[in-house]
Amino acid sequence: MKRALSVEMDTERPRDAVLIEHEPRAVPGLLVEANSDREVVSAWLMEYRSSPQTFRQYRKEAERLLLWLEGQGRRLTDIDRRTLDDFEQFITDPRPASEWIGPPRPRYSEEWRPFRKGLSAASRRQSLVILQTLFGWLIEAGWLHQNPFRLMRDKRRRLDNTQTGIERYIERPLWQWCWQRLNTPPPVDAAPRTRYEHERRRFIFAFAYLLAPRVSEMSHARMNDFVRWEGQWWWQVTGKGDKQARIPVPDAMMAALGQWRGILELPAMPSSDEDTPVIRALDGQRGVGDNQLYRMIKTAFEQLALEKEQQGEGREHEAQRLRRATPHWLRHTAITHQAQQGVELRYLARTARHSRLETTARYLHAEKQEWHGQINRHTLDLSDEGDDDTL
Repeated sequence: MKRALSVEMDTERPRDAVLIEHEPRAVPGLLVEANSDREVVSAWLMEYRSSPQTFRQYRKEAERLLLWLEGQGRRLTDIDRRTLDDFEQFITDPRPASEWIGPPRPRYSEEWRPFRKGLSAASRRQSLVILQTLFGWLIEAGWLHQNPFRLMRDKRRRLDNTQTGIERYIERPLWQWCWQRLNTPPPVDAAPRTRYEHERRRFIFAFAYLLAPRVSEMSHARMNDFVRWEGQWWWQVTGKGDKQARIPVPDAMMAALGQWRGILELPAMPSSDEDTPVIRALDGQRGVGDNQLYRMIKTAFEQLALEKEQQGEGREHEAQRLRRATPHWLRHTAITHQAQQGVELRYLARTARHSRLETTARYLHAEKQEWHGQINRHTLDLSDEGDDDTL
């Protein structure tokens, strides 16, 4: 059975769990305390303990590499240029699937698996980018003395994680249809749980669309994060890299929050001493975790895709797009639609909490549309009404 790394940022796994470990390795000049690959990777991961989302993403990729190596009786020091190609091929299609692929499970579960499915090209690129960061740190720490990533001839192409534009978002007509479906109330005789789940799903999508948060920011949001200042509402959020920000809250978001609070039998507006979760479990009290919220949104997208398919032929592309959508697509959708509505780039960047304007500029699609429109002036007459030049 595959054993997860013991290093944790939460209570997912008992700290005294039994793990597979290699024999201690003496390393002259080592700058961190470690006796095995797992221990030194754990030391690297703890450098990211102040950013839980980054920590979990980096742990996932490092864990996959270590488990793959351990399955072959190898260590980090055994990785050469060819090994990187073998590993990239492996994460494309992990085999045997029964040992590597499985549904979401707690990390301490016997049914836990490192993969949900084989990785796409973009996900493989992200994995290699993270592992290159790991290898750079291991060299600085004195654990390794060479970096096989430097030997990649096509390194720039394979490790370039930048994009010329954001494509993982929901186009406005499709979003409007989704919101209409999400906003449609259940039958009047629906069970209380059904009504509660409907209202919660509706609020989650409103929250995601109107404030462009990340999933972790939504799951950790507290009622008193919404503050009133000089007659206007703002959302205080601690985001990626522990960066704190205050985001303007549109009237539609406060209306959605008020409706959701009504379901929770709370006053319409939150108070400064209300340190309670915004998004809540079925008991109406406890909060929800990142993974639970992720699955709730993915389930909603799957239901919307099924409804779109039921509309008949010609809807397959839209259904497929909804099925591919992830919670982060909602953030992309929110920022893209704000850009399309004319929100200035400097305000978009502050709402998205991007450190560089170039990152935000990827959401500006107007230039592409103008380019497409001008190219369409270059045309041909494809009718069959040409002159008859027969002799």
